[in-house]
Amino acid sequence: MLNIAVFASGRGSNFEALHRAILTEHIPAQIVVVISNNSQSGALALARSLSIPALHISRRQFESDELFDQQLLNTLRSYDVQLIVLAGYMKKLSGAVVRQYRNRIINIHPALLPKYGGEGMYGMHVHEAVIKAKEKFSGATVHIVDEEYDHGKILRQEHVAVDEHDTPETLAAKVLKIEHTILPEVVRMYAEGKLP
Repeated sequence: MLNIAVFASGRGSNFEALHRAILTEHIPAQIVVVISNNSQSGALALARSLSIPALHISRRQFESDELFDQQLLNTLRSYDVQLIVLAGYMKKLSGAVVRQYRNRIINIHPALLPKYGGEGMYGMHVHEAVIKAKEKFSGATVHIVDEEYDHGKILRQEHVAVDEHDTPETLAAKVLKIEHTILPEVVRMYAEGKLP
């Protein structure tokens, strides 16, 4: 059984989709802890409602980056975490955390990387940029996390058509549907040892 930590900053819809898929599609994994930098995160409330440990751990609570990293790593070790899933987590993980969990951190990004990735490219900003550029397609990407924003090896991508009448909001809704499908698929592949 694969032990997963989900990191989320917002509503937690990808966490919810992953949790549901683990239960209904019999993925050999369990979410053992949810961590958020945002104490008001919907993901934390949802985790508590599901009796999953929900922790608010923010850099602002610590005097230094090192102490913050140490708390994260101690927490991950205490829950015997084997895979970290960034599901709408709005903070960059430090090199110390990435090194400790090399090739064991995945992220879901609401665009077709390498396009529309990097610092500042999150949430509605991504969809606004895609529409402004008059792209014909957008989509979602699951990738390995390394020391650079939205840079690591791509594990899965799915496309959606961008219609001329799409707004950032309608495009976001289409992309989110895909995110809710491909994130559990990659977690299943990881849990079943099918990722290289």
